[in-house]
Amino acid sequence: MIYSLCLVLILIGVYAVVVKKNVVKIVIGLAIIDYGTNLLLILIGYRRGGQAPIVDRATDMERFAAHAVDPVPQALVLTSIVIGLGVLAMLVALCIRLYERYGTFDITEMRRLKG
Repeated sequence: MIYSLCLVLILIGVYAVVVKKNVVKIVIGLAIIDYGTNLLLILIGYRRGGQAPIVDRATDMERFAAHAVDPVPQALVLTSIVIGLGVLAMLVALCIRLYERYGTFDITEMRRLKG
């Protein structure tokens, strides 16, 4: 059920990217896709009653293997957040430059003004 909510969030972002004509709304749609993907990765790595994968001499390996949480999705999400922030900053800067050049955020107006 909760995975389908992540899919709905991603589809809302895809809808904004494909249908909207405003550049700012397209950037917001890309951010929503990024957040939905991060949420999906976190949910994939979640385990109820899980524990951190830290092993020492006193750890019972059979019990540990059954309850340990996979740290790879968490590392992927952390990396994805940093990359998404950089991409979002670049897209906002691009939107500002487009507005300075064309005086509008509308894609159809920018195509018409191209000449």
